[in-house]
Amino acid sequence: MQVQSTGSLEYTPRVQEITAAIRSRLTDVIPDVEWPVHAPYIARINELKKERDAVILVHNYQTPEIFHGVADFSGDSLELARLGARAGSGVILMCGVHFMAETSKILAPEKTVLIPDLEAGCSLAAAITGEDVRLLKQKYPGVPVVTYVNTSAEVKAESDICCTSANAVKIVESLGADRVIFLPDGYLGRYVAGKTDVEIILWEGSCEVHERFTADEIRSYRRSHSGIQVIAHPECPPDVLDEADFVGSTSAMIRYVGENKPRRVVMVTECSMSDNVAVEHPDVQFVRPCNLCPHMKRITLPKILRTLETLQPRVEVPAEIADRARLAVERMLQA
Repeated sequence: MQVQSTGSLEYTPRVQEITAAIRSRLTDVIPDVEWPVHAPYIARINELKKERDAVILVHNYQTPEIFHGVADFSGDSLELARLGARAGSGVILMCGVHFMAETSKILAPEKTVLIPDLEAGCSLAAAITGEDVRLLKQKYPGVPVVTYVNTSAEVKAESDICCTSANAVKIVESLGADRVIFLPDGYLGRYVAGKTDVEIILWEGSCEVHERFTADEIRSYRRSHSGIQVIAHPECPPDVLDEADFVGSTSAMIRYVGENKPRRVVMVTECSMSDNVAVEHPDVQFVRPCNLCPHMKRITLPKILRTLETLQPRVEVPAEIADRARLAVERMLQA
């Protein structure tokens, strides 16, 4: 089916009408002056995805107009891949980074998987290669390899089992081994090491967003905002985690806000996530540390629309890599 390019989109009364419910939810996080720019794209994307039999998966770090405007499913990387695989649609459009699209293709090889920008990468995924893992296995023969999902398909294929930040400790202990190789996030690995008696062999990768936070910055928030609750992602440096009131995965951080309803909170993670969670909790004051992921911000509404129009770029994973990577992911899901 040929789809004509929409060219320049206009903010018509019809667009205003069909995006009114979305606009009402986003008044506190998107200024009035910006909405006429976003709304025509949101309206057209939501129309076109039905024509394309596409499901749009949106990561927590995307901007609010994407997260709340066009997502069919939103969440962390692994949950998105699982939801996309279960959805009835034949096309998956991943609004995240490249390894997330790969994971979707691994779990749903029969589906067309799209990403709006092939250059949307990840410093963690780029920190290690399949060859690096093979060399580690030679150095530590018989030691199981636990790999964070924030990695390429090639690295997953060389691993024994995958993990998320939420289940990393459980996965490490499920292996019954005295020591494990943990890849690739050194900070997350140290956090896991502090929660288990298993010896952790680290790889010194890091997330370029989370590694920039400092303990001095957290102490400054406390001095400036009385009664603030600090919740941090375990990809942050250890001294930052020591300053936090709560440490947890992306989903755990969101759950913490919902269950505890802090009067003021700072989420020590990618700053668009604070905007997205704030929409659901207008009674909570969010102090926003603005560390942006440059790779996530490559994904924009115009690129999403163009991807739906052209069904490009597509993400492919060679079958021999996908089959082995799938085993590592499925072992995690069964653990």
